[in-house]
Amino acid sequence: MAMTAISPESQMNQRTWPCKSDGGPRFTAISFIGKGKHGSKNDNPRLTNNPTINNFQINPKNQDFADFSQLPDDVLLKIATNFTLPNLRAASQVCKSWCDGLRPLREAMLCLKNGKRFKHGRGGVTPNLNKALESFLKGAALGSTLAMVDAGLVYWEMGRKEQGIAFYRKAAALGDPAGQCNLGICLLQVMTSLLYAANPPDSEEAIKWLYKASVAGYVRAQYQLALCLHKNRGPSRNLREAVRWFLKAAEGGYVRAMYNIAMRYSVGEGLVQSHKLARKWMKRAADRGHSKAQFEHGLSLFSEGNMKKAVVYLELATRAGETAADHVKYVILQEMSTSCRDRAMLLADNWRPLPS
Repeated sequence: MAMTAISPESQMNQRTWPCKSDGGPRFTAISFIGKGKHGSKNDNPRLTNNPTINNFQINPKNQDFADFSQLPDDVLLKIATNFTLPNLRAASQVCKSWCDGLRPLREAMLCLKNGKRFKHGRGGVTPNLNKALESFLKGAALGSTLAMVDAGLVYWEMGRKEQGIAFYRKAAALGDPAGQCNLGICLLQVMTSLLYAANPPDSEEAIKWLYKASVAGYVRAQYQLALCLHKNRGPSRNLREAVRWFLKAAEGGYVRAMYNIAMRYSVGEGLVQSHKLARKWMKRAADRGHSKAQFEHGLSLFSEGNMKKAVVYLELATRAGETAADHVKYVILQEMSTSCRDRAMLLADNWRPLPS
């Protein structure tokens, strides 16, 4: 199972965070309180003439609560536990107290990076799953949910499923969408296994975690939730709700969902039948490497008389293991000239999938 949970470090020249504290005033919320009739002049008429803002008062006794630099470290760490490295770096530059408070998570990111190097053999190191797990566990102990998810994945790949689920559960409880999705999927997979024969997990719990991740915008969870609703895994089968999540996942770039929503449009299951929309989504999935979609799109092109493009997609499907596509392609090739066949094969050789 491939598990995966965001912002470039410099998307624009404008600053989006205050600079590091250098002994100057602390980073605080701005008060819109006017200084009275004879106070300092406000240059912004939109502020001075706004009755909502003019009536807004802050109790001076509570000013310290608007000072973000005074957040307790445990609260700060809980807020930032799901942060990726670019977001963590940005948050660490807000003020000195944040920089100090987020140090454990920055250390966790180093552990996470080392763990991925050992797992995938990057940076000239030999792949070593045990060393990868050791690094992920250090990062998890420092509070990073990203490291918890990777530790859970390694445990799962090692066959130590209970420990894997335990780490997914920790990450899920802290709000990590990848952890929530992986936990939901794993609970569904072990429902009928001997591992939980005495006390099998409730399918409703799995659905609950998939739903949380789906609402957070995690496309893999949206697809898995749609499958559950479509296959009647959970309290009840809800076809319209399943199709809604299929469509959300497809719009989010999940290729399997693109193929699935194309099939739903093709037969009119859960939504109004539309061959035009079915063709659109099928082509999107095919252009991103979905082998069954390539086969289906090839057949569609063949029915429209576009032989060369049909051969290209059928050849791609054949190379991906769709044996039925090879038989159709062979029939079409018999009707094509040698130059046209060569051109189609050249297009297939040079084809590259579009990014999801």
